[in-house]
This record gives sequence, C-alpha cells and structure tokens, in this order.
Amino acid sequence: MKEVLDIIQNETLTYSQQLLALARLAENMDHTIELSDELIKAKEEGIICDLGEGNAPYRPRYICPSYKLLLEKGSKFLDLQPAKDLYEALNNLLIMYRHVPSITSYPVFLGTLDDLLETYVQKVDYDSAYKALKLFLLNIDRTLCDSFVHANLSGRDTLTARIILKLTMEMQLAIPNLTVKYDPDKMDKDFMNLCIECMMKTAKPSFANDAMFRKEWGNNYVIASCYNGLKEKGGGFTLPRLRMYECSLKAKDADDFINNILPYYANLMLKMMDDRIEFIVEKSNFFKANFLVKEGFVDLDNFTGMFGMVGLAECCNNLLHIKDNTKGYGNNSEADELGVRIMEKLHAIVAAHKSKYCASFNHEYRLHAQVGIDSDGRENSPGARIPVGAEPIMPQQIMHSCKFHKYFETGIGDIFKFEETWKDTPEALANIIEGAMKNGMRYFSGYLENNDVVRVTGYLVKKSELAKLDAKQQSLNNVSVFGQGARDCGNALDRRIVKNDEGTY
Repeated sequence: MKEVLDIIQNETLTYSQQLLALARLAENMDHTIELSDELIKAKEEGIICDLGEGNAPYRPRYICPSYKLLLEKGSKFLDLQPAKDLYEALNNLLIMYRHVPSITSYPVFLGTLDDLLETYVQKVDYDSAYKALKLFLLNIDRTLCDSFVHANLSGRDTLTARIILKLTMEMQLAIPNLTVKYDPDKMDKDFMNLCIECMMKTAKPSFANDAMFRKEWGNNYVIASCYNGLKEKGGGFTLPRLRMYECSLKAKDADDFINNILPYYANLMLKMMDDRIEFIVEKSNFFKANFLVKEGFVDLDNFTGMFGMVGLAECCNNLLHIKDNTKGYGNNSEADELGVRIMEKLHAIVAAHKSKYCASFNHEYRLHAQVGIDSDGRENSPGARIPVGAEPIMPQQIMHSCKFHKYFETGIGDIFKFEETWKDTPEALANIIEGAMKNGMRYFSGYLENNDVVRVTGYLVKKSELAKLDAKQQSLNNVSVFGQGARDCGNALDRRIVKNDEGTY
C-alpha cells in the first residue's frame, strides 16, 4: 500500500515514529464497529471527526492513574515494591510511565509531581534532589517523546516545585507539558512570580483555575494532555469532535442551526461515542485484563466521554455572513451573543444525554474545546478561541474567554504571546491572571515571542525542532510534525503579540 510505503520511506520519521504511524494506519483502516450511513456521510463531509482513534478503540484515549498508590503500595504486575526513598520513587514512576497507554501510546498524565515527591525530596540534601530530578526530567524528555505528556504542580510553594521550575528554565525542554493548579488564596506572591518567570522563558507552566475544576470534578482532578480536565484514577474514554464551521454550512440561518442542524449532528456524535465506549469497555481487554484496572490504579466509573468541538468562531461568522475575522467573533457583540446561544444549546444537548457508563459523572459526557489539527486549516479555530490574527487587546480577549470557558468541563484554554518586556513585570501579569480566574477563565497559557519553546495550540514544540523538519531532518518529539502543520496550515505561531501597556487597560 502506498500509505505504508510513505511511512517507511519518510526520512523525517524516527523508528519509533514510524512504528506508531504504521499502528495508527492499521487502526484507521479497521471497520469493526458498524457505522450508520448518516455517520459515514458526516465523517466524509468533515463535520464529525474521530481524531484518529480508529474504528475499534482498544484502550481509553486518556488514562490518569493514581501514582500515589504506586509509590505507597508498589505494583504486583510490574514487580515493584513501595518506594522508600527519592531514587526508588523516581525509578518506580519512570517504569510505570512506560506501561500507561493512551491515544498517543505515551502517558498523557505523569502525576502532580510535588505532591508525589515532596516527602522524598525533603529527606535528601538540595544538591542530591536537584541532580535526581534533573535526570528524571531528562529521562522523560528523551523517552516519552511526545508533548502531550503532561505533569501537574499542586500550586503550593514546595521545594520540589521550586526545583522543577528552576530545572525547566535551565533545561528548556518541551516535554513534559506542565500545569500549576492556581488558587490566589493559597499561592504566595513569590512562588507565583517564579511560575510566571518560568512560563515566560519556557511556555510552561500554564495556570489552571483550581476553584473551578474542584467545583466540577472534586479534589482529585488532574490536567492531562493539552489542558484536559479529568478525574484521577480515571480519564477520558474517547474524544471525537464536531467541526462547527462545516456544520454551519448545512444551516439556512442561525435559528435553523441552533434548532435543527446542531442537535442532529450532536446526537449523531453522541451515538458514535456510546458505541465506541461500549466497545472499549465490553469488547476490548483493557478493563478486563490491564494491570492498571486490576490493581486499582484506575477505576471504570471515573472515566467519561469527551464531546469535542472546534471552529465556534468561524461557525458564528459564517452564520452572520461576516467575511473579515477582525470584524466578527471576538470583536463583534452580535457574533459573541450567537456563540453563547450556540454553546448553551450544545451544553444542554450533551448534559441531557445519558451514558451506560461514566457513573462518577451522573452518567453524562462533558464538553471539550479541542485544540485542532493541521487538516482543519484556517476554517476551524481551536475550540471557542478567537481566530489567530483577529485577537483584540488582551483584557478584551480575556473577558471574551470568560464567557465561554464555563461550558467546557474537560478543558479549554487561551494562549497569549508576550513581547519581551513582560518578563520584567511578573507582578503585573500575576494580577491579570488572578483577575481572569476570578472572572471565570478556566486556563491561562503564555510565552515570550522570542522563545525557542513555544505553545502551539495546547502542546509545546521547539522552533529549533521545527527547523529540523523544515530541513528534512528527524525530530525526537512526536508532535513537532503537528506543530509544523499547525504553523503552516493554521498560522498557529502568528498570534498577536501582547504589548506591555495592555495590562493597564
């Protein structure tokens, strides 16, 4: 087959990347689950997309194990004993990571690292902890070669967190992605400034609205992959998505879209999710035989379905016949109000649907603002974001985001590209983040315009690695090719640069 030969002969792919590409090709050729004619047509028209999960998914898309249980009790399957010191803890984690599957074949969640490691770090001298954690992060970057690999920090001012942040700046690694759980009432200013300094220099950590996530998920929530809110000891079964722009092309007008077109395709996708999840749980061997389930690292009831969407901006602009993005969604009250109407309707449709599974979530699926893929082009901006190049000044963009972030329990985020002078005013940015979170922003990300490590749509890449691909050389990070596509097809690196005086707006 030509597709197989293309992968085998592609000189920009490493051996591991070829192996994964061949496996994905096989998955996407499968026809085990019977699809309705309506669903087949919706997929062919680009309205519904399964994000490369294949037609017979054999593991949940995102898995978020309890690594605390590993450190406390070990693992019978992996023949690991409880960790007695920092070195055993790090070694146990690195071994476990290699056995946690996902849609990427790499773990999408590495744990809340300072919660896991602080007691061990406190028992060794600073230099020993620094070296051990440096080798730990280096191992992750070189073996878990995918920027959807994601770690969390608790938001507390711990020695472990400070060392990880300093190493992140020193090492300039794109892997792992990193989120700090942000609560302004618990995070002291000095630690907040350190987090912001690190974000400015390395595009991480991002800031998750701790109060919002705890209210929706309870205390044991995690941030995985790009910015996905999920439950620890659980995860996400599946993440298909609606391309809202293509969906809007079927509508006569906005009312027809909200009352007829959107419900039709949303319910079509919900049935698709039901079928896929039933196959994962009842036909595949994951929940029957995998050691993560058998030893209690994950629990079936803690998984949910993630109903994804992209292109809300272009959907609204098309329905209102707005051709210039700078005059549409994000810059136009009529388009914004239509966006809210659409999201109210979609959120209600998804919430009303009952799943056989998802017991911890009242048997409901949850919405996700998906970050997009390169084949989306410029017609579908990630999730509910304003199109690149049409962003208003930062305070207005933040307040716009706050209208929409509440709908997406399984994740949404906005990214801000800052001019260099922002690195000298972390206190000003801290005030902005605090205000954004208090007004309903779920997730805040940023980076400096001249960074090598940059945030693309939700994941991280190095511009130097993109240059390797441009020169037909291999890049160790699996997602560099996605970053290249998002740059070339979606202008993902051309965000408007936030000037320093915008914070005083």
